[in-house]
Amino acid sequence: MNRNFISDTNALLGRSLRHILRSPDTIVTTAVTPIAMLLMFVYVFGAAIHTGGGKYVNYLLPGILLITVASGVAYTSVRLYTDVSGGLLERFQSMPIARSAILWAHVLTSLIANVISLALVVLVALVIGFRSGAGVVAWLEVFGIIVLFTLALTWLAVIAGLVAKSPDGAGAFAYPLLFLPFVSSAFVLTAGMPGPVKWFAEHQPVTSIVNTLRNLYAEKPLGDDLWIALAWCLGVLVVAWVLAARTYHRRLA
Repeated sequence: MNRNFISDTNALLGRSLRHILRSPDTIVTTAVTPIAMLLMFVYVFGAAIHTGGGKYVNYLLPGILLITVASGVAYTSVRLYTDVSGGLLERFQSMPIARSAILWAHVLTSLIANVISLALVVLVALVIGFRSGAGVVAWLEVFGIIVLFTLALTWLAVIAGLVAKSPDGAGAFAYPLLFLPFVSSAFVLTAGMPGPVKWFAEHQPVTSIVNTLRNLYAEKPLGDDLWIALAWCLGVLVVAWVLAARTYHRRLA
């Protein structure tokens, strides 16, 4: 690894963050759709959905947070595609810059932008009635799982940004990720789903992640969901990072 990796990444991170500051609408846009869904489900569908007691906004919030992340990483993919298609990688090859710094700058930018969007969503949830008696440790665990989930999806976005042939193609990879929460325990209990749908919902990653987040801030036992959620997040993160690194090195070859 280049000994200037940290300083190079920091410089490129500053560049990416300046781009976002010049067009903050990307962060607002990322949060608008999840917030609209949050309001719609709570005020339109909430009264008709039974989740075993408690406020529906408390049940719903984890799924909305994951949708927020999925929306945000689509912009990461597009931003990386723009850099790649604009010849930025070729220009950097002639400079004494750590090769992986550009990828890490985009990943860290994604993490920062997503945290801001998530904060906006949580703020709206608090306004409409979300409450939790969980302590600091539980909330740190919630934050840690969301960070792992964000990093895993961001490295998937890196792959899409490197291989895409158009901006639309770069962002389209996120569509299946946006769909997954709808076939999980994010919005309704899985118990009432038809057999095959129920099996898929209970064994796909979103269900274990939202169950873990929900139980953490509700101060309920975590069971096996915590370990399953961590396994999914870490597994996807490692695989996506390896594939992204290989794809990137092939682009530079």
